[in-house]
Amino acid sequence: MKFLAITLITHRPDPVTGVLKPTHDRFREVLDSALLAEELGFDGFGVGERHERPFISSSPPVVLSHIAALTRRIRLFTAVTTLSLLDPVRAYEDYATLDHLSDGRLDLIIGKGNGTAQRDLFHVTPEDQWERNAESYEVFRQIWRQDKVTAATSFRPALTDAEVWPRPYQQPIRVWHGSATSKESVDLAARYGDPLFSANVTNPIEPYAELIRYYRERWEHYGHDPARITVGAGTAGVHVAPTSQQALATYRPVFEANLAFFRQSGLPVVFETLEDFVARSSALIGSPQQVIEKVHRYHEQFGHSVLHVQADAAGLPEARHRASLELFQSAVAPVLRQEIPDPPFVWGPVLPPSPLTQEPARV
Repeated sequence: MKFLAITLITHRPDPVTGVLKPTHDRFREVLDSALLAEELGFDGFGVGERHERPFISSSPPVVLSHIAALTRRIRLFTAVTTLSLLDPVRAYEDYATLDHLSDGRLDLIIGKGNGTAQRDLFHVTPEDQWERNAESYEVFRQIWRQDKVTAATSFRPALTDAEVWPRPYQQPIRVWHGSATSKESVDLAARYGDPLFSANVTNPIEPYAELIRYYRERWEHYGHDPARITVGAGTAGVHVAPTSQQALATYRPVFEANLAFFRQSGLPVVFETLEDFVARSSALIGSPQQVIEKVHRYHEQFGHSVLHVQADAAGLPEARHRASLELFQSAVAPVLRQEIPDPPFVWGPVLPPSPLTQEPARV
């Protein structure tokens, strides 16, 4: 199993202290989180994309390029690239450039995105968002694979023998499809034989497991090898402590502050108590053994080989959050790496085929 730390770069007052960090400091915190993730041995670091409050993650290529310059090993993920909002030509240019600068350490997780404010900002409607997402991905995919592209498009000017530069470093880049609730995203991933990344954050396990089962059905429907199926899954929070009592005591102020925020904001509350949140959500809160057992319970339903945890302290004291990630990497990750298989591909740059073997080169 592989492990990612991700951030959506949420920018709102600390849920426990109420302190709002300056924007500059919040970005610095993201860079520090990426450096810590590499230091601790995480396999990837992800940066989200949102174009509305309370997020400042509107430009993941810029943030990931800075992280690429500061790191050497860790793979870089988008979480997610909102292709329904973007011109696929411009998105390709940004990410192909980033892929060169990072020596092929980039993976994309794409998705339509959500939220009324960002749809309004880009004049995207609920009715056309799925078509936009599919069209943008199809054009993006062609540009990455073809030196000249012709495409009759509905949501941007048509392309006729168009050349887009720079040409790729990874050939092709690996693209995951992020999915929270929609069969449309799942079907698009299965159609192209691409890996799926389940959000797995807001609700109990059932709706996510149902979508992953649908993905497997559609994968076989499109004639792909079942052995190549790859699923990743998110988590709703993380705090690993030597004992469950310590983990609950430390995390309780965070949960209660977030619960109050949800109620004040009129947002739906799925888990009314911390105990219910720990029992029925995907949050990994407890002792190392409890966390290992919970990941296995989810793996029985998902068959996932990649897991993401929250890179941000998100209300936890900084020292406690770092200690939690250290314990996760020292006592949880090694067990799960041994007991749950890795994805069925090499975790590294996908380079052009070797002229001798015609197999993709690996670094």
